[in-house]
Amino acid sequence: MAKQDMQTDAAFTRNAMKAELLDAETERNLALAWRDERCERSLHRLINAYMRLAISMASKYRRYGAPMADLIQEAGVGLLKAAEKFDPDRGVRFSTYASWWIKASIQDYVMRDWSMVRTGSTSSQKALFFNLRRVRSKIERERGPATDGRMAHEIRVEIAEEVGVPLRDVEMMEARLSGSDFSLNATQATEDGREWIEALEDQEPLGAETVARTSDLSAAREWIVDAFDALTDRERMIIRRRKLADEPDTLESLGSELGLSKERVRQLEAQALRKMRARLETRHGEGPAMLAGAI
Repeated sequence: MAKQDMQTDAAFTRNAMKAELLDAETERNLALAWRDERCERSLHRLINAYMRLAISMASKYRRYGAPMADLIQEAGVGLLKAAEKFDPDRGVRFSTYASWWIKASIQDYVMRDWSMVRTGSTSSQKALFFNLRRVRSKIERERGPATDGRMAHEIRVEIAEEVGVPLRDVEMMEARLSGSDFSLNATQATEDGREWIEALEDQEPLGAETVARTSDLSAAREWIVDAFDALTDRERMIIRRRKLADEPDTLESLGSELGLSKERVRQLEAQALRKMRARLETRHGEGPAMLAGAI
């Protein structure tokens, strides 16, 4: 199957290399026909003519370990995006414009394919991913490899200046590129032979914490219901609509509904909270009374 795939890729590449070469006028006419008339035949001809460019750019990223067929496919995606956004009235050749989209599409794919953990998506992280080793090699040829921590730090500073990124991004990318993915089901080098996944901390609350929280919430609910008994029907409505609703009403909207001014609604709200606090202090103590202030 692999041999058949390689033969298919080779045939596709040969056909792409035989495609016509477009002059500037023909290219512009095709781009205009696609942009203004959505002529798919013009789009197909434009894409075919520049597929050799996409294949050539894709071949430069084979060293990252991705299958050539996938790289070509991603290059084709970038070429289609370029055709969709290209404006022939700007006086720029399509190949110049498309190169950026092809490169961006391939680089995004390489970074996604390189690791299960997303390596980075910012422009500085992309620049580091594709240039870190090259820039490091250049610096080490000029000054020699790092022999201690201080020299290693100085080399990182030079890399940051050369690529134009923050030093912390260089340190982060070095750490990511120095290791590789491994399964959480891999066995640890310990006597009990536990898997790495067993060493992950459980982020869920402990059983005792859950029971305590449930008990506290239940008590707080009972205290609030009890405090509500001290209020009039209008005060209960104001507190519910102003303090307990997911989207609280404004003083103005409540005032319009009740035929009161905003200031009067505010006074009734404050009065209701004082009543609730007094009820809670009398029956349950100072601690529960703080609920009235928190509502």
